[in-house]
Amino acid sequence: MHLYLVRHGEAKSEEEDPARPLSVRGREQIRHVAQHAAALGLELAQIRHSGKLRARQTAEILAERLSPARGVHEMAGLAPMDDPGKFQAEIEASREPIMVVGHLPHLSRLASVLLCGDPEQELIEFQTGAIACLARVERDFRLQWVLTPDLARVPPSD
Repeated sequence: MHLYLVRHGEAKSEEEDPARPLSVRGREQIRHVAQHAAALGLELAQIRHSGKLRARQTAEILAERLSPARGVHEMAGLAPMDDPGKFQAEIEASREPIMVVGHLPHLSRLASVLLCGDPEQELIEFQTGAIACLARVERDFRLQWVLTPDLARVPPSD
């Protein structure tokens, strides 16, 4: 089972727009990442997001390219300050490839819990718009790769 952890794209500042939608650059970041991920052949059962506008918009852009079989859904437990342990059990119970679109520090803490059991160990530095692919190997998760918006600008090779 693969788990794809995604930090939302660059958002407008709170001063510019209190709802914090994706900026023009943020939309571009996610389009590049989605295009690259589709070229890699990512297959998803579902994309889950926190419900915050920037995460929902990121999930929707990704879904346009990746066409998850069961669509895009808002999930509780993915807000920036939520306890990653609460969502860990749901992920560990999943048998299908899912993508989770969220925020810092939650996303980093969730990755660390899954990879080493310690949410305080920052193992992955999530740039805005980045995807980290974790694969379950028996009962453990292992980091497979990280795709950043800068890497996604380079066309995938055949």
